[in-house]
Amino acid sequence: MKKIAVFPGSFDPFTIGHEGIVKRALNLFDEIIIAVGANALKKNYYPVHVRKEMIGRVFQDEPRVKVDHYEGLTVDYCIRHNARYILRGLRTAADFEFERAIAQVNKALAADVESVFFLTIPEHSPINSSIVRDIIRSGGDASRFVPAAIKLKDYKGEEE
Repeated sequence: MKKIAVFPGSFDPFTIGHEGIVKRALNLFDEIIIAVGANALKKNYYPVHVRKEMIGRVFQDEPRVKVDHYEGLTVDYCIRHNARYILRGLRTAADFEFERAIAQVNKALAADVESVFFLTIPEHSPINSSIVRDIIRSGGDASRFVPAAIKLKDYKGEEE
């Protein structure tokens, strides 16, 4: 059976931390679906189609990485795509506590779907999409925090 993992997130924008998690996880999984989720609690800066395009550029030469979007429960998306794993990155102890609670609820909802956690490398620990987005909104240079394939100047934020 093919080992498929879903890496869900808002990815607004996709950072070098996200990229690092996916690249390392490819050693464990046959396929990774980066699933851009719609989160009603977040005000997005980049529209979903732009985020998908950005991520697609990063992994354009990696056929084992797919980029998609979804609404609803992550476990339902996993079941629809025969994915038995949810991939998540952890930067801090606070991330662990938050992700642990979600993973336990997901396990209760879908017993066959496992959550797999990767620790970020130390250099990526302070990087998160919210900080990168704030740099971009304020006109700063956030290029060192996003993968080289993403040229931020090519994208205009169109807050949703």
